[in-house]
Amino acid sequence: MTDSAPATPKVALVTGAGRRLGRAIALGLAAAGWDVAVHYRHSEGDARETADAIRALGRRAALVQCDLLDEAAVRALPGRVAEELGAVSCVVNNASLFEYDSATGFSPALLVTHMGANVAAPLLLAQALHAATPAGSQAVVINLLDQKLYNLNPDFLSYTLSKAALHAATTMLAQALAPRVRVVGVAPGITMVSGEQTEEGFAQAHRQTPLGRSSTPQDIADAVVYAAGARALTGTTLLVDGGQHLVPSNRDVMFLTEPKSNHS
Repeated sequence: MTDSAPATPKVALVTGAGRRLGRAIALGLAAAGWDVAVHYRHSEGDARETADAIRALGRRAALVQCDLLDEAAVRALPGRVAEELGAVSCVVNNASLFEYDSATGFSPALLVTHMGANVAAPLLLAQALHAATPAGSQAVVINLLDQKLYNLNPDFLSYTLSKAALHAATTMLAQALAPRVRVVGVAPGITMVSGEQTEEGFAQAHRQTPLGRSSTPQDIADAVVYAAGARALTGTTLLVDGGQHLVPSNRDVMFLTEPKSNHS
């Protein structure tokens, strides 16, 4: 009797994986049997902690620093990961610029920056993954979107425009890169405290969803793990938000529960 050949390791690259939601996604993938490349820009200490936590789960981890506004560096990311962990078969575009602007305070420069980090970088990574995936194999790109695309309001205008573009790109890339690469969106609701939000306001916003709770980091990690393994899933978006997108709102939920916000 001969031993069977060892299984090819599953390798995922998660952008912005050092902290917050990216860390939860990286650990969720590791718990599901993936080796994970932890991308970061400035948060090296946090990224090292995430990598240590991945190794504690029995999986391999690699640290990859990259400014997502640097085109050449982004194009090189999957190859750098492959040198350390093996060929990448999953890219999670989690890192995202999230800065406030409005229609009256709109700045073309801020829009350009949002589009570079939130749209161009994910497209470049999808392109590189497709080029590196052999015919007959299948890889997956998972784009983190936002429930507000299904319930628009004008707050965070440039950010929202960039996520709307990434949402459209999810459909178009799924068409263009099949069958070698699947492309799936995951749209969280209010998942973590951000910006000027207080813990009290965050809890109140959570309770206002139809299910009485919006998404948690674990919910999003679970959805990403599912999408990574669901071989018939492409060109669609999973809304993981406790039904938040079903509640009409003309302002971002943060400002409805934070009356003292600078942007209220």
